[in-house]
Amino acid sequence: MANPLLRESATKLKKAIPLMLKHQIPTTPTNYALWYAYVGEKSPNLNQRLDEIVSQYSTCPPSHSERLYQEYLADPAALNVVDMRLNLDAMVTELSQSLKDTNLDASQFHNKISSNYNKLNKIENDGFTIEEVLTVVKSLVQDSNDIRMSAQHFSAQLAKAQSEIDALKQQLKQSEHEMHYDALTSSLNRRAFDNDLKGILQQHPQGLCLIIADIDHFKVFNDTYGHQLGDQVLKAVTKRLTEACKDGTKLYRFGGEEFALIVPKSELRRARQLAESMRRSLEKLTLKDKRKGETINNISASFGVAEYQTDDTNIALIDRADSQLYQAKNLGRNRVMPIIR
Repeated sequence: MANPLLRESATKLKKAIPLMLKHQIPTTPTNYALWYAYVGEKSPNLNQRLDEIVSQYSTCPPSHSERLYQEYLADPAALNVVDMRLNLDAMVTELSQSLKDTNLDASQFHNKISSNYNKLNKIENDGFTIEEVLTVVKSLVQDSNDIRMSAQHFSAQLAKAQSEIDALKQQLKQSEHEMHYDALTSSLNRRAFDNDLKGILQQHPQGLCLIIADIDHFKVFNDTYGHQLGDQVLKAVTKRLTEACKDGTKLYRFGGEEFALIVPKSELRRARQLAESMRRSLEKLTLKDKRKGETINNISASFGVAEYQTDDTNIALIDRADSQLYQAKNLGRNRVMPIIR
């Protein structure tokens, strides 16, 4: 008869794999783990989050998969952070050896118990002196103490390893955050952008639009008010752009004063309308330079928008959005291109 756990695992895989194929999810260990957990319905929150993401993108972009994996499954052995992985492997090796030692001690203890049990049978059948009986009892006591000490040692190592693993989990979460988020603005960074754009283009590119925005005359802010205020401008612009994101649109710091927005399941006209609303929102933005007592109310940005075309590569899509951005700059800045009539 098949092992019930194996039967259950096979049943879940039969459910998970068709779903992954349906939503064009790459067959990576992280995605297998996510969708295996999804069909197991052990975490309603995970299922709800996955449903929302798939509804927005018709797939699950890589950075979303990583974050869901971190938040809901958090298995550090599967994360690609080399130093921490080596630490975990070392702990597993140490625990494995401790388990082998404990199993060996237990096996030896079992043999000793069997031997002493046979001696106890002889006491009943052949008759032992009181000294011989005491010798058998002492042997039992000593063997019991040995296995107890071995078990205590293994338990102590388990507790220590668990503590270290918990600490590593926190470090891994922090490392994952640093890998995918910009330290200054807390928006997703260029690494996350590259991963997500590549993933969506491979899995579900239809209707995908890309917006690239660049803060106008940003160098002037830094030269006039200093880099600290320039950083405040970046943070304020990030906040405004993030607030305008909807229907699965994600904001990324593309580099310097440039931002990129991936707009899934859209079209050029709608993406351009979104960029225009962002442009108008930034025009209303004001900042206070406390050191000089001046108010900055001339913040604006230029936007370039492009829509996915059949067989587009990520480079081709970025180049078209960049080209529209440069046209916006050349036409006087603070505008969205292309113009659609």
